[in-house]
Amino acid sequence: MATLRPSSLRGVPRLLKLSPHTIRYTSTHTAGPSSVNPQEVAHFNALASSWWDPHGPSRLLHLMNPLRHDFISSCQASVPAPRDPQPGPKQLRYLDIGCGGGIFTESAARLPSTASVTGIDPSAEVLAVAKSHLRQDPALLSQKKLNYLNTSIEDLPVPQSTQDQCDVVSLFEVIEHTAHPSAFLESCMPFVKPGGWLVLSTISRTWTSWLTTVVVAEEVIRMVPRGTHDWRNYINEDEMRGWFVGRPGWGQPRAMGVMYLPGLGWKKVQGSEQWGNYFFAVRKDEEV
Repeated sequence: MATLRPSSLRGVPRLLKLSPHTIRYTSTHTAGPSSVNPQEVAHFNALASSWWDPHGPSRLLHLMNPLRHDFISSCQASVPAPRDPQPGPKQLRYLDIGCGGGIFTESAARLPSTASVTGIDPSAEVLAVAKSHLRQDPALLSQKKLNYLNTSIEDLPVPQSTQDQCDVVSLFEVIEHTAHPSAFLESCMPFVKPGGWLVLSTISRTWTSWLTTVVVAEEVIRMVPRGTHDWRNYINEDEMRGWFVGRPGWGQPRAMGVMYLPGLGWKKVQGSEQWGNYFFAVRKDEEV
């Protein structure tokens, strides 16, 4: 199977080797390489206690969260809504892979258009923080829309019907922290229902992104903890797009570049997906 390869900066050796019921799974993946990088898990375990501090080490994730929802909405609005025999707004099912402390997961569960959200993460320590924060909101907890599982995507049994697949499978700020990105994406794809979206965010591998995310953010102004990013693991938008081109049954790729502006937060910047942070999505073809 083809793996994602660098299309620029040829000296870089690695790349993309790359209530309403919650999800029910009844069979498992075939054996394959685990995407879990133990060093990355240890790094984020150390940040677990501060995950929900909006002024702490995860503050950039808190600030980015509204754009995550905006991007998903833009993806869904880009295609005509299918005819639904049931009246009223469509109720969406989410699978948030690498959910961490639950910043996006919880916010998705609060949406009135959400039927259910399942958040998975290989770190029991980080998930304990997510579950603890959920318990602080009895109203959300009582809705039983949100479920957390301590597992990797490779160990999560695949759904056996479209009823158990998801409208949105999200991988926010995850893929650059995995050990085998290409195999990781292959493991995520079966969880998307026909007509649903696989949505992610990551960073292009350029000298600009190295300067801003590693040198400035980690070493100079210490906006994020040292060691959060490994520039060698960033994935360019054209590499991501090219990888999906060869996957039958997937199409309508979309990308949105974003940039953090001190004092203003994250802003959409057209073209910045070529050199910095970006969102990317592909849609699974509907069954005919």
